[in-house]
Amino acid sequence: MTTEFYTRERCYITEMLNAPDDPEVSLARCRVPAGVTTELHKLSVTERYIVVSGQGLMRVGKAHPQPLIGGDTVHIAAGVAQQITNTGDTDLIFMCVCTPQFTPDCYVSLEN
Repeated sequence: MTTEFYTRERCYITEMLNAPDDPEVSLARCRVPAGVTTELHKLSVTERYIVVSGQGLMRVGKAHPQPLIGGDTVHIAAGVAQQITNTGDTDLIFMCVCTPQFTPDCYVSLEN
């Protein structure tokens, strides 16, 4: 059974797939509570978000923030700054696919 945990990124993560014997990919369910903005950060792996429910505003690199709703997808290249804000009244939930697999040393905070 997978367990949801809170991260320094200011969101909740449930790792669905992240195994040492499958280093090519990882999959996580992410939950951002209403009104929360995640930590500005970058990863050394490529990410793809698939929004399941809720609404938000996605900031990727220097582009203007883009609104998100259920069914939307976002591609985030490795090394690009990113941040997501839940602009709704309910949890923003999305799946995150990382290639190669996410490991904690992939994460780089861009805040203080």
